[in-house]
Amino acid sequence: MLDRILSDTEHRLATSRAQMPLSHLERLARLTAPPLSLAERLRRPGTQLIAEIKRRSPSKGDLAPTLDAGGQAMAYALGGACALSVLTEPDHFGGSLGDLVAARAGLRRLGYRLPVLRKDFIVDPYQVTEARAFGADAVLLIVAALPQAELAALYLEAQRWGMDALVEVHDESELERALALRPAIIGINSRNLRDLTVNLEVIPRLRAAVPAGTLLVAESGIRGPEQVRALRALGVDGILVGEALVTAPAPMELVRALVEAGR
Repeated sequence: MLDRILSDTEHRLATSRAQMPLSHLERLARLTAPPLSLAERLRRPGTQLIAEIKRRSPSKGDLAPTLDAGGQAMAYALGGACALSVLTEPDHFGGSLGDLVAARAGLRRLGYRLPVLRKDFIVDPYQVTEARAFGADAVLLIVAALPQAELAALYLEAQRWGMDALVEVHDESELERALALRPAIIGINSRNLRDLTVNLEVIPRLRAAVPAGTLLVAESGIRGPEQVRALRALGVDGILVGEALVTAPAPMELVRALVEAGR
């Protein structure tokens, strides 16, 4: 599955470059308000919630295909999320940069300022600049998707724009590669990107190898307050929750419950 997504990403990149040259994106990025710090929000006491806007997934199919990204962002903010994550990958997750723009517009309507993470399969510096140009404050970098030299180059590109990077790992070898960057934020994803199965035991297994002072975010498979309390006990700084929130009948109430469990 990962190889297929990456192949589709490369094809889309060629189209994007033809439609919007990098020089134009750079001009837009320089005009965008300075990015907010995701790391700063995650350093607050307790286990913080990054609430995700996600329309579908390869493992579950459609989750919320008609979701209003702006309205969902408002519900997340009112519920107390510390940051938003927006899936922008279109072919397998049904997302778009339009969802990122709509989410930020929803926050502006409330007068809220929360960091927004662009969650996608970033393989080229063009996508980092694109994220900044469309108002993202942080980007996801998936270690499994990148050779080490490219991973390091993309991390530096994010830093060049003043953006945080959530560096995502799935096992010990990926964690070792991630730590070579000395990142501020490590994400441990419980979902295997090859077969899409979820194993929450990967988080306590890898937790001990994450150095003190490095922020840790748990991703995938988190559905309720009991899991959040267990992760808080492990010293996890943040959780990223998408599927449970976009399928919840009252997402703001679930956000509040998850936030409360993390305190």
